[in-house]
Amino acid sequence: MKQAIIVFIFGVIFSGMNVTWAQKAKSILLENATVHVGNGQVFEQGLVGIKDNKIVIVRNALAYTYKKEEWDTIIDLSGQHLYPGFISPNTTLGLTEIEAVRASNDFNEVGIFNPHVRALIAYNCESDILSTVRTNGVLLTQTTPRGGIISGASSVMQTACWNWEDGVVREDDGIHLNWPASLQGGGWWAEPSPKKRNEKYAEEKQSIYSFFEQAKTFNSEKAGTVDIRFAAMKACFNGTKRLYIHADEVQQLLDVLDFVAHFEIQFPVIVGGYDSYMITEKLKEKKIPVMLPRLHSLPEMDGDAVDLVYQLPYLLQAGGVKFCLQNEGDMEAMNARNIPFLAGTAKAYGLSEEEAVRCITLSAAEILGIEKSVGSIEEGKVATLFVSKGNALDMRTNQASVIMIDGEFLPTNNFQSDLYYKYKKKYGLTE
Repeated sequence: MKQAIIVFIFGVIFSGMNVTWAQKAKSILLENATVHVGNGQVFEQGLVGIKDNKIVIVRNALAYTYKKEEWDTIIDLSGQHLYPGFISPNTTLGLTEIEAVRASNDFNEVGIFNPHVRALIAYNCESDILSTVRTNGVLLTQTTPRGGIISGASSVMQTACWNWEDGVVREDDGIHLNWPASLQGGGWWAEPSPKKRNEKYAEEKQSIYSFFEQAKTFNSEKAGTVDIRFAAMKACFNGTKRLYIHADEVQQLLDVLDFVAHFEIQFPVIVGGYDSYMITEKLKEKKIPVMLPRLHSLPEMDGDAVDLVYQLPYLLQAGGVKFCLQNEGDMEAMNARNIPFLAGTAKAYGLSEEEAVRCITLSAAEILGIEKSVGSIEEGKVATLFVSKGNALDMRTNQASVIMIDGEFLPTNNFQSDLYYKYKKKYGLTE
């Protein structure tokens, strides 16, 4: 029986079978991989033991002995790299399939203030995009609504699940507020035009203050009427939900700090923060983390260094600000697969390799409030991890050989790789 389990699991992992869901072994030992823990530690030859769906052992394989009969499955991963599941925050992954097909986009609701809108119940576990993201090691995502001033509530989800109830890691983790732009104008990079002050900025900012004042009053008194919008804001005031504030310009960021202090928001998070490197002392003092913008982007201002965006992780690290990476922008759902390569760029521009791994694993988990269960390969945490045949932060060597979510093995192929092998076979281009 034990041999049958081993054969089945290795068949799923290494043969490229088109399997929807894999059987769970009771106890699994992954040995001899380079283990990137996620908290800055690395074991050049590590040993990770999993029982049921929990990690029970993380050791140096050279300094730890074990009895083979205690494990149902032992997998030798010599020469490979073991990582915590990468996390893609602030994305429409699971809420959109084909951007050009309106009926497949379910992330933007009608209205301006929509804190009651929940991305959770719209999450599509059958999305073909999920498998293409998962095979690059992105195993968790913060599925996030868009539009309006307050878009709604995001939720942290697994990138493989039967349905949204099965895939939820943290339900309604926070409300997303889009701060008005302090500057307007600018043009496409090949046709630049100067930016100018937004004449309606003060008015737009006041509308946010007004809504929050009403919501705070509603939740501090016994209201005679029901307002689902105001009721949805209660968790932001009492600290059980984060308030994700999307802002980039330095004027926006300074006003956000005043706003957070005025309403005593306990868990604010800045999303974007293009100019955050200018105010690291203030952010550090207030302990406000930042989800940095897509690193593979051009500078926003004429006078900015062409590689400024690439340097942002290093600049915030040097300033003592907690941060993670996200990929909001054009085609963000499909491009969530590039999260590890954004970390690779951060490594090239100042971070160490383990610091780069941390900003898409444990740091992201801490900012999302899920660090107690995922985000690193540590004893007691859920076994959501993957193995790459090479360095996963390099697009040339990121090649998954093992994928595991919540202790279950998953296929390492997707429909794109299936087509690749199909046509190679058709035209006799076998390796």
